[in-house]
Amino acid sequence: MNPTDTDLAITGRVSTRAFLPTPVPRETIEQILDIAARAPSGTNMQPWRGHVLVGAERDRLCAAVQAQFDNGGKGHVRERKYYPDEFFEPYLSRRRKVGFGLYGILGIARGDTAAMQAQHRRNFQFFDAPVGLIFTIDRRLETGSWLDYGMFLQNIIIAARARGIDSCAQAAWSQYHTVIREVLGLPQDDIVVCGMALGYADPDAAVNKFETERVPAKEFMTFRGY
Repeated sequence: MNPTDTDLAITGRVSTRAFLPTPVPRETIEQILDIAARAPSGTNMQPWRGHVLVGAERDRLCAAVQAQFDNGGKGHVRERKYYPDEFFEPYLSRRRKVGFGLYGILGIARGDTAAMQAQHRRNFQFFDAPVGLIFTIDRRLETGSWLDYGMFLQNIIIAARARGIDSCAQAAWSQYHTVIREVLGLPQDDIVVCGMALGYADPDAAVNKFETERVPAKEFMTFRGY
């Protein structure tokens, strides 16, 4: 096994926010998901569930959620919080840097709320990706299964990247869980974890040139015994 190939699949990943309409075959999606499901999980519980949406089914969900978004999202709250109520350092600075960088490359000026809202709305069309995924988890499961889920999602992203397929994991979808539940007929025990856009990046889109930074391991780990 060549570790360089794995490294490139990881380091070559970016959150893609503009896609080509090029279809991704179902067989390829199934292969990616089968590989991703090799993620470790406590006592091999495999807590992941989900829906792969293309064509009219994808469009139907997007239309329903965008309608609620356009209505101000009235009556919709997250079942579980993704972010803290108040950001603090170093996370506040990192968050702001991403926001300023993303809007800067898009030419959206600070304070241009309408343009920011329009960009956020694109989440709910999977940034034009031909494949949209919605992931759910049984609400009766605990924190450990959510940790396991993260490894599964990462596996999808890396397995896709190894095949030249790009992605964007999207927490934004979870806010509209009631609409998603209705459109997809989700059982009440299912919680929407996130969505994910999957397809081929538009190489000409400026937004896809935006890359975030990572701090080196020596800044977040303490090395002992060396």
